[in-house]
Amino acid sequence: MKYYSTRNKNIVATFKDAILKGIAADGGLYMPEEIPILNKSFFVKIENLTFQEIAFEVAKHFCINEISETDLHKIIDSAINFSAPVKYLDDNIQVLELFHGPTLAFKDFGARFTAKTMSHFLQQENKEINILVATSGDTGSAVANGFYKTPGINVTILYPSNKVSYLQEKQLTTLGENITALEIDGTFDDCQKLVKQAFGDTEITKQINLSSANSINIGRLLPQSFYYFNAFKQIKDKSKQIVFCVPSGNLGNLTAGLFAYKMGLPIDNFIAAHNANDVFTNYIKTGNMNTRPSVLTLSNAMDVGNPSNAERIFDMFGYNYENISTLIKSEAISDEETKIGIVEVKNKYNYIIDPHGAVGYRAVKKIYGDNNNDKNIIILETAHPAKFSSIIEEELNCKIELPVQLKDALEKEKVSIKLSNSYEEFKSYLLK
Repeated sequence: MKYYSTRNKNIVATFKDAILKGIAADGGLYMPEEIPILNKSFFVKIENLTFQEIAFEVAKHFCINEISETDLHKIIDSAINFSAPVKYLDDNIQVLELFHGPTLAFKDFGARFTAKTMSHFLQQENKEINILVATSGDTGSAVANGFYKTPGINVTILYPSNKVSYLQEKQLTTLGENITALEIDGTFDDCQKLVKQAFGDTEITKQINLSSANSINIGRLLPQSFYYFNAFKQIKDKSKQIVFCVPSGNLGNLTAGLFAYKMGLPIDNFIAAHNANDVFTNYIKTGNMNTRPSVLTLSNAMDVGNPSNAERIFDMFGYNYENISTLIKSEAISDEETKIGIVEVKNKYNYIIDPHGAVGYRAVKKIYGDNNNDKNIIILETAHPAKFSSIIEEELNCKIELPVQLKDALEKEKVSIKLSNSYEEFKSYLLK
């Protein structure tokens, strides 16, 4: 399997090079030359497969002849050793819980798979790699945890000052060792811009071996498709239409779902649920993709004004707006609506949902109302509600018990390096 740049299909790479480089030389994102369609027998037997077996059957098509089946089994078994259960709110609305990993967020899946895969490839070479990653919240902690003490890999995380939750900041600034946190005076988009500029700066890339662990890296994206298949396995009545509602920021999670769809998973529709950063919602509704600076919301991991993976989505569908907007519905949810969603889910279903999941829930209600008897609507619950305890406790007037992972992070000292959003200052830091 070869991988091409979304900006120039003549620029191709192996899976190994695509995952180690993270981004193509022209700034494009790597895409597989073909997305394989899985055999129908796979879907017949899927209910008898473990999550890890499902992941292997999906992943093996993307690294043929580069990772042996034995090594791929080892990577998956060590990276994805936690569950992703589907919880039924009622007969038609379900929640896919993606927060059972070590940092309590869905990004554990991609970060751990990428770390294990990079480590596998680096064992074959005597060289060091430096990962740059921008985060709007959960990516930073997942990447920090996934790559912590990995030999041959140093990680630099850029996050926007005062724009991630206190617990998220603690998770990504307290590890030390091979993890460095840069606290940027700006927004997530500023952080992402700095990372992209560094990748395109030959003065830097000649001196430093760079890679990325954002969802711009195909290695981060592919494992996120695993849990769509695993969710399908858990659906009780597969005769009904299947709709995945995806709280969306940089569009990596949605793109992973589209990969699953292209591979044959019987999905009827996606919902891209956005907060006030509604650039992609406006595209779905109007056909116009007008990026703009992001704004701070309660669902901060989705505070993205220039979503990178839109480039992959457009490429995947040949820039055909009609096909994209037919398959993907989208709504934007305000902070006030998000609060309403948190309260409504608790009162109606006795389920505590985090702000990102609440955005998804409210988007479902805006699109379908209560007219969903013919559907399985699966809302991706992307983070543990305890990570946003201050918001949820205020709305629900209850106390949320912190999981041990968060308690441990709170007891550690924050260590970060503060920088402005100036590229020259960031470049100077890297070269030093």
